Amino acid sequence: MAEYRLTVPLTEEDVRKLHVGDIVYLTGEVFTARDMAHLRARSLLEKGEPVPEPPMREGGVLFHAGPVMVKEGGVWKLMAIGPTTSMRMEPHCDIIPKLGVRVLVGKGGMGQSSLSTFKDWGAVYLAAAPGCAVKHAGAFISLKFVGWLDMGIPEAVWDFEVADWGPLVVAMDSHGLSIYDMIMEKARKILGY
Repeated sequence: MAEYRLTVPLTEEDVRKLHVGDIVYLTGEVFTARDMAHLRARSLLEKGEPVPEPPMREGGVLFHAGPVMVKEGGVWKLMAIGPTTSMRMEPHCDIIPKLGVRVLVGKGGMGQSSLSTFKDWGAVYLAAAPGCAVKHAGAFISLKFVGWLDMGIPEAVWDFEVADWGPLVVAMDSHGLSIYDMIMEKARKILGY
């Protein structure tokens, strides 16, 4: 296992050097997207229409999260931001290369389709500790943009500047390995399956 401090945007080379179990800290722009944002992005792409920034950015980092935001004096303030269950976005893994995303961050992992996409495209999945939403928020230093607010605060696309955000664990890498599969295999062996 190794530790990396990476600056966004990321290249394919940046993510290909990461392996399951490595620890990552990120600095740069990170955007959020949950179920509704994925559906809207898919719809735009299927119509041949562009997906506006921040999602359409080469080397981007997508955080499966719905931040807790409060508007004070006309300015949005981040109160907490924690990972949401990433498996819900599994049906949309094929749009990741179309959005230029190199890193997904969330909790619980994703499935085999995503793992194949990561291997082919050169992307990774980082696990963010759940239950640490206030701790995560400490690394989110400024809000750059909010889009699709018509879908509601948790489902909107929020683009943040982060500094030294981590530790995040490489849970699925671009070499076809998944920590979740490894744990499942180990459990099966222990149970005699």
